Amino acid sequence: QVQLVESGGGLVQAGDSLRLSCTASKGTFREYAMGWFRQAPGKEREFVATISWRGSSTEYADSVKGRFTISRDNDKNTVYLQMNSLKPEDTAVYYCAAKLRLSSRTDYEYDYWGQGTQVTVSS
Repeated sequence: QVQLVESGGGLVQAGDSLRLSCTASKGTFREYAMGWFRQAPGKEREFVATISWRGSSTEYADSVKGRFTISRDNDKNTVYLQMNSLKPEDTAVYYCAAKLRLSSRTDYEYDYWGQGTQVTVSS
């Protein structure tokens, strides 16, 4: 079983940057593909980014492509989401998630979830 804890959220202005972190405890982190998802008030949870277990493959939602970067440090059991040029529409609770081996854009394929971290972008 993997336990995930996100950090790094906060209140920023449009155009600013934030870096989210998600640290895993228990389980073998390097065996898991990792994903970031987000949920805005009144909206369904949506895919943001995913990274393969080796870190060699990444995918992004069109809405964040070119602005967000997902990365991982398997020695630190941590996955990151660097968010640049933030927009008010990026405001949401951001969740990291883990699944064995193959990365995915589909939230129900993930087995473990963090508690979420709030990101608020003011205009």
